[in-house]
Amino acid sequence: MPTGPSGTLALLHTSPVHVPVFEGLRDTDHPGLGLRHLVREDLLARAREQGPQAVAPAVAAVLAQAVDEGASAVLCTCSTIGGVAEACAAGLGVPVLRVDRPMAAAAAAAGRIVVVAAVHSTLEPTLALIRDEAAGRGVNVRTLLVEGAWELFEAGDRDGYLDAVATALDGVREADVIVLAQASMADAAVRATTAVPVLSSPRPGLRAAAGAIASGA
Repeated sequence: MPTGPSGTLALLHTSPVHVPVFEGLRDTDHPGLGLRHLVREDLLARAREQGPQAVAPAVAAVLAQAVDEGASAVLCTCSTIGGVAEACAAGLGVPVLRVDRPMAAAAAAAGRIVVVAAVHSTLEPTLALIRDEAAGRGVNVRTLLVEGAWELFEAGDRDGYLDAVATALDGVREADVIVLAQASMADAAVRATTAVPVLSSPRPGLRAAAGAIASGA
């Protein structure tokens, strides 16, 4: 039976679709872990328009509020602003994690990596994270932007969005691993038929955050 730590994890989301995903993963993998969801769609919109650093003060304020309200750790589930969240962690006194770091660490062990995204602003932060996790090891990283998919997501067509991503996954060639750059893409992996391993961030990201709380890091 999976077990979980006693504590409260605040999750910073930029879409409400992530709430039931992480609730379900908590129930399956980490019962007993309290979750508090902070949904700030405006942060992604501003980061896409002005760059991730433009939202750093707002992210810092959200993190500080989460800690003031009792969070034992904070997990940022948005890949576009995940690096900003990590950079704002100093002085908060609790771990601040980005959901895609464990996924990137797993991908960095592969030779040929294809990063798939539906939002262009997610690509560069994800590439930088994979290179950071590779720690100087030679990795061959390519990117694939699924044109039109994000418009489906924004329109509330989740099935259309996931099907578009899955179709893109099935078209990937000459890769050892595929990385889904956005947490919202995770369910596309089960719709794809590709033989290439597909990595997504929600489950390993939540596992890392629960582990940080359990260890008192």
